[in-house]
Amino acid sequence: MGWGSSLGVVLLCLVSVSMVWSSVNGIGANWGTQASHRLSPDIVVKLLRQNGIQKVKLFDAEYDTLRALGRSGIEVMVGIPNDMLLTIATSVKAAEKWVAKNVSTHISNNNVNIRYVAVGNEPFLETYNGTFIQSTYPALQNIQSALIKAGLSNQVKATVPLNADVYASSGGLPSGGDFRTDIRDLMIAIVKYLSDNGAPFTVNIYPFISLYTDDNFPVEYAFFDGNASPIVDGKATYYNMFDANYDTLVWALQKNGFGNLPIIVGEIGWPTDGDRNANLVYAQRFNAGFMSHIAGGKGTPMRAGPIDAYLFSLIDEDAKSIQPGNFERHWGIFYYDGSPKYQLNLGTTNTGTLVKAQGVEYLEPKWCVMRPSAKLDDPQIPPSMSYACGLGDCTSLGYGTSCGNLDARGNISFAFNSYFQINNQLDTACKFPNLSMTTKTNPSVGTCRFPIMIKPYYGGAGRLQKLPGGLVAALVLLLVTLV
Repeated sequence: MGWGSSLGVVLLCLVSVSMVWSSVNGIGANWGTQASHRLSPDIVVKLLRQNGIQKVKLFDAEYDTLRALGRSGIEVMVGIPNDMLLTIATSVKAAEKWVAKNVSTHISNNNVNIRYVAVGNEPFLETYNGTFIQSTYPALQNIQSALIKAGLSNQVKATVPLNADVYASSGGLPSGGDFRTDIRDLMIAIVKYLSDNGAPFTVNIYPFISLYTDDNFPVEYAFFDGNASPIVDGKATYYNMFDANYDTLVWALQKNGFGNLPIIVGEIGWPTDGDRNANLVYAQRFNAGFMSHIAGGKGTPMRAGPIDAYLFSLIDEDAKSIQPGNFERHWGIFYYDGSPKYQLNLGTTNTGTLVKAQGVEYLEPKWCVMRPSAKLDDPQIPPSMSYACGLGDCTSLGYGTSCGNLDARGNISFAFNSYFQINNQLDTACKFPNLSMTTKTNPSVGTCRFPIMIKPYYGGAGRLQKLPGGLVAALVLLLVTLV
């Protein structure tokens, strides 16, 4: 998701203002790749197809990922990262080069079904302090011009995935919706440009974030069970936050003369770990409820018809920034290895049972844990824990998390094992001084999983992908230096 990401699964139906063009209705998914050990793109594409997922949204245009999607029939939205916006905004040639390399070539040579270009990802987040305010719209214009020059503008549409904080309601009701004051003129210009070019407005909606940031947010209003106290807005009654948020955007568009502009929900989902409200039960409840809510195609009180959206996300990403919160690494409906987290009916042939990834290779079944003889008051424990968590992933530790019930030894073992696994189980990655040892006995307990890492994916260039904090060798050298 865009809170430092940003990876969605829901029913889609494409609509165009200026034309009608054919599209395959089906399931869409955000596919993010900020992981220490990625599944190979070929395995992920097979995973998508076996689960009936017919649309995918990417956050970049990585060659191997797009190549794997070739001839799959899966509809693709390729992404331009925010750090590329300025270059594309200030150079038409840069935009043309990007389109030629990442869109035209894959369509013509690899038969990739690219239908959208996502220009940036939530570039107007208030937390970015205006960094991308000046570059986003020109970048959108230059990409659109490049698509036109390439003869692809009827097939591929340029859009800007935006966070729901670009609009707000003056009176707390959807009917009070309008674009944020500080960017209102810019938003209207972008909306007009999208409308003129037959492109959709893309927005990311996260009820979980509202619950995470506001202790007074009514929990039931985040879900779709109809148990929340409804909000009445004129003739419309809202029983869940999604409908109310979506219609706030509809009102904002309508007030500014664009009431018929198509809307894509670029991201919507619920994390499974890293916070007291991020768990398997809530995630399954939310995603299943959302799928059921949109299955009939009735839409929202303000806009009838199918909801076009992507669930966030497909697979967990253990290298994402945790600045927004530890939950950032746990949005997937699949774990890092492509195994399903819970039952979920995607509205396709899966009938509630998600199919796990096939052909995944794991490292040896061994773990790095705290030595039984080690003392909890050993002065080396705090720096060792800090080091292991800093270069590993300890987001499953803490209050309300999947490993929140571990004792002190369990916490230390989890941290050591995370670092050990991310470093491909190298012997030197389990040599914390007089504290650690490897074991063949799985230390997982209850809801707390001590993972075994999958074998690293080598890209088309034959290079081991980079790990958080640097390459494996660099990490090991640093560890040896410290200890």
